[in-house]
Amino acid sequence: MKQAHPYWNPLSAEAAEHWQPIEGMADLAEELTLAQDAKNGDYTRLTRFLPGADTAAFGVKSHDYPEEIFVVSGRLYDAAVGRWLVAGDYVSRPPGEPHGPFRSEEGCVVLEISCPSQGR
Repeated sequence: MKQAHPYWNPLSAEAAEHWQPIEGMADLAEELTLAQDAKNGDYTRLTRFLPGADTAAFGVKSHDYPEEIFVVSGRLYDAAVGRWLVAGDYVSRPPGEPHGPFRSEEGCVVLEISCPSQGR
């Protein structure tokens, strides 16, 4: 079962201390884990790409598990699909689907639901 903090606003100023730089991407993106299952590794988190972020140096990514994303605010360019994702866009990625590198001019927030327990 995912452990979560119910009834709070992770986008509020009071939650600022909960955001953490993504390892190796401190000047590009931050993350905030909303819920995580300690047994199977499934998690829900927010990723915030900072204004001007460009992850080209990290190349294309893929996972051996499914993930879903929902763009909460801003817009994000996904080079693997050659498309700008904007607030309200939803993507369901099957295991192994390439994505990224990403860039965001004004910054954006993405909700990510990842299911390592369903990996190949």
